[in-house]
Amino acid sequence: MAELRESQRAMVEIWEKHLRYEFETHDADATVSTMVDDAYVNHVPTMTGGRGLDGLRQFYAQHFVSKLPPDFTSNLISRTIGDDQLVDELFIEFTHSVGMDFLLPGVPPTDRKVAVAVVVVARFRGGKLAHEHIYWDQASVLVQLGLLREDTLPVVGRRSAEKLRDESIPFNELIGL
Repeated sequence: MAELRESQRAMVEIWEKHLRYEFETHDADATVSTMVDDAYVNHVPTMTGGRGLDGLRQFYAQHFVSKLPPDFTSNLISRTIGDDQLVDELFIEFTHSVGMDFLLPGVPPTDRKVAVAVVVVARFRGGKLAHEHIYWDQASVLVQLGLLREDTLPVVGRRSAEKLRDESIPFNELIGL
């Protein structure tokens, strides 16, 4: 594996700090301190997030760091690092025990367990985070919560995320191969 350049190491360092503030200390102000003035966050499936430090501070405080279930975990599957961007592939698990505005706007807690694959594209500028594009399969989440029926639509639930960690799960179940 190639060794990281100093600029890439600095990018990873600020990213790891950003994640620590979000998921460990749940500190909206500290999270935003890792970002450029015109930064934005876009949770693509739900179009939730914010732009600019004030908008992001409000989003993180009211709709993200305060809306994470106590058992929320995020495990890194892979990381790709470029010159000004990194991409994390994650395995996320939680019990839907609280309202999660960013992930499930308007959906009351179901107390069901969820596992989902998430991809985050993070771009950096001037030593800080400039944007996050966050992607996941919303249909697989909704199946796990009982809000979509797996037997009537070409969707899968938890198994789509579990396949990232378990190569024995077969391919092509939806097409009958």
